Amino acid sequence: MEIKPFKAYRFDRKVVGDVGSCISPPYDVISDEEQQQLYEKSDYNIVRIIKGKTTKAYHGLPARDTTARMAVVPQDNQYTRAAEYFKSWIEQGILKQDSAEAVYAYVQNFELAGKYFQRNSFIALAKLEEFGKAVRPHERTLDKPRIDRLNLKRATMADLELVFMLYEDKNKIADTIIEKAAGQKPLIDFVDEQDVRHRLFAIASKKDIEQIARIMKDESCIIADGHHRYETGLIYSKESTNPAARYQMMAFSNFCQEGLVILATHRLVGNLENFNIKKLIDSLKENFEIMRYPFDSDRSRSGARQKMLAQMKVEHNSDKNAFGIYGGNNTFYVAVLKDKRALYSDSANTSCACKSLDVTVLHKLILEKLLGIDEKKLASGGNIEYIKDTDDAIDESIAKVDKEQKQAAFFLNPVKMQQLKIVTEAGERMPQKSTYFYPKLYSGLTINKL
Repeated sequence: MEIKPFKAYRFDRKVVGDVGSCISPPYDVISDEEQQQLYEKSDYNIVRIIKGKTTKAYHGLPARDTTARMAVVPQDNQYTRAAEYFKSWIEQGILKQDSAEAVYAYVQNFELAGKYFQRNSFIALAKLEEFGKAVRPHERTLDKPRIDRLNLKRATMADLELVFMLYEDKNKIADTIIEKAAGQKPLIDFVDEQDVRHRLFAIASKKDIEQIARIMKDESCIIADGHHRYETGLIYSKESTNPAARYQMMAFSNFCQEGLVILATHRLVGNLENFNIKKLIDSLKENFEIMRYPFDSDRSRSGARQKMLAQMKVEHNSDKNAFGIYGGNNTFYVAVLKDKRALYSDSANTSCACKSLDVTVLHKLILEKLLGIDEKKLASGGNIEYIKDTDDAIDESIAKVDKEQKQAAFFLNPVKMQQLKIVTEAGERMPQKSTYFYPKLYSGLTINKL
């Protein structure tokens, strides 16, 4: 993959003060509540550009966004306002372009289950390639977020967030260069609300940049996160006459490092007619072995929850397909697939690699076959809520079921790194939200203006 350095636009500390208060998580993990918190954190938080509020009063008219089709008032929506913020922040010196081209070292330090990790990445411009040998997606995408990101890119004409790419270099050449850069004074150094430390360094040495470009030239990369942003880049590069649109800002991380962590994404089910957890468990018995963990008090509930999670891990380590299930009936369950061949007739066009995934089994044999949540209903988003496996994810999911906000929770084990490689090499894509690379790459550290 062809990569090259660039002059990033970055928040100027002299103008904004605390640069960390201007940075945010990527747009797709920001809830409405978090959006408001980021708005309040700083007048210059990047959230105003990547996920701005969608309503605004205009000259006394009701608060709503307008589009080009509404002739009553000038076009005014979150995309036009994002472009206005971006332009004015550059004009006011809030965002300032670096004077020299660089590749940027992005170092994240974090703790998970009592263990400390460091994930190294480098940020550069990469030439956009159609999906194939050079660039392989690993998840399916939806039209709505793709259109949203395209509208934003058209309005701002900039790469505002990172596409997260994985490559494999057992010699760890770029990692060695990143470690060397990390000995310098950081351009940015802040700790987020999850206690993840984010540091950014400039790699300005021509020799170092050439070394990184050389190892990446023949590398085949997997999109770990940012599929919609990559697809948006491809679309925009074809409709734009600007040669700069052929390149996109991306972060690259080596498979061969301990700090590359994948967590699970759980599913909460709701809005189903005539749903009954006992009926579902009985239906599962045809293809799954069911283990029950009942409880009758808060104390026994905690023990039952732990037994469910421990059994899920045991099955995962034995390469079996297993899920934790909770439907609010004082019982946790673990469902273990008896025979992988049960999936064959239900997913004839799916490769063996993809059929081996827990998330495929869950979607095909349970969500679709037993609960009627097919791909069309998945795309509409009315029945499934995706919960990333952070510290409180399990308890929050259980609480939503107990409060009858959701009907059932399905807990998954994380996808293994080897499974990710095998599936993408087979040219397959996993269901949406199959993986959760932790921690997220934050937005606003670097911006590429086209």
